[in-house]
Amino acid sequence: QVQLVESGGGLVQTGGSLTLSCAASTRTFGTYVMAWFHQAPGKEHEFVGGIDWSGSSTDYEDSAKGRFTISRDYARNTVYLQMNNLKPEDTAVYYCAAKMGRYTKNRWAYDYWGQGTQVTVSS
Repeated sequence: QVQLVESGGGLVQTGGSLTLSCAASTRTFGTYVMAWFHQAPGKEHEFVGGIDWSGSSTDYEDSAKGRFTISRDYARNTVYLQMNNLKPEDTAVYYCAAKMGRYTKNRWAYDYWGQGTQVTVSS
């Protein structure tokens, strides 16, 4: 069982930045694929970006490319989502998720989820 705890959300103006953190309670953090999803009101969870177990490969949904960066710190068992040039349409609850095995964008493949952290971007 892996527990994931997100932090770092908040209210920011358009064009601002936030860094989300997701701390994982596992001794085998390096074996997990990690991903970020967000859920806006009335919408499904949507893929934001992911990072493979080695940290050498990252992937982003189109609107995040060039603005968001995912990284992971094996010493701290933590994955980060650095978000720059935020837009009002980025407003959502952001969740991190973990799975073993192959990387995928498919949210249904992820076994462990955090409780989410709210990001609100004002115009």
